[in-house]
Amino acid sequence: MKSSRLVSLLLLLQTRGRMTAAQLAEELEVSVRTVYRDVEALSAAGVPLYGDAGHAGGYRLLDGYRTRLTGLTAQEAEALFLSGAPGPAAELGLGPVLAAAQLKVRAALPAQLRAHTDRVAGRFHLDAPGWYTDADDTPYLPAVADAVWQGRVLHVTYRRWREPTDVRRRLEPLGLVLKAGRWYVVAAPGPRTYRVDQILELTPGDEDFTRPADFDLAAYWTSYQRDFHRTLYRTEALVRLAPGARLTGPAADAAHRTGRPQPDGWTLARVPIESLDHAHAEFLRLGTDIEVLEPAELRERMARTAGELARRYGTAGGGDGG
Repeated sequence: MKSSRLVSLLLLLQTRGRMTAAQLAEELEVSVRTVYRDVEALSAAGVPLYGDAGHAGGYRLLDGYRTRLTGLTAQEAEALFLSGAPGPAAELGLGPVLAAAQLKVRAALPAQLRAHTDRVAGRFHLDAPGWYTDADDTPYLPAVADAVWQGRVLHVTYRRWREPTDVRRRLEPLGLVLKAGRWYVVAAPGPRTYRVDQILELTPGDEDFTRPADFDLAAYWTSYQRDFHRTLYRTEALVRLAPGARLTGPAADAAHRTGRPQPDGWTLARVPIESLDHAHAEFLRLGTDIEVLEPAELRERMARTAGELARRYGTAGGGDGG
């Protein structure tokens, strides 16, 4: 709707300062010509909006002008309060700040929108971590978050999985990511990704660093996850799956996409595996609903485990625990 777009244009200029017509068109997903018409409409309505010509030109609001409009629809207000996850905010040391901000926004909303936000708070609760994992111990998370905000170098002792396990690193922290209940810090040089719970010691540095102007945290994380999964599953297994057998993750996707039904009702599928050890554990979970055909080493390991289980449970009276 045009009225909603006009409010969005006004709020963009209020929060970001000078913007060109092309930048506004990209943000609002309209043509530059539409931006010109919208600017004229705002000016005609008395909004102190000015256009500057030249290479560094663009549209801007008169200094000090602010609108009281929030531009929030009922759905937007609901989404705003739904996005305020108190757990992660508390871990970052921002719990009271988030609560105060939500209280101020709620107070500024019309009564009808306040009712919408109260309904969301009463009916939805976000809890990202899984059931069967304890919360990571991240005592240095507030210090890392502060360094991200301040653009300050960190010196850390970090524990990695390969030798030597404990290493010293100089980090230029660019951003924090919360993934499945676990915090990661993305830092230069690289950039590279580090688990915050694996930071053993942390010393804030006195040195500032310049954040790369073109660094996009969300884009980096998307690329990182894609590369992670591509390098994680380096080999494949050929398996037969019984009707109703349920794989998980990339293996489930591959089985659904490439599986071929067999005359006996089973499905023949080639699925990616992380490693022989990981596949051995994952496939054993399916019991008799899976048969591994390839690779030979994995099939042999499955057979040895099945044999050991048969001997153990086939002994009358059970074992002696030895």
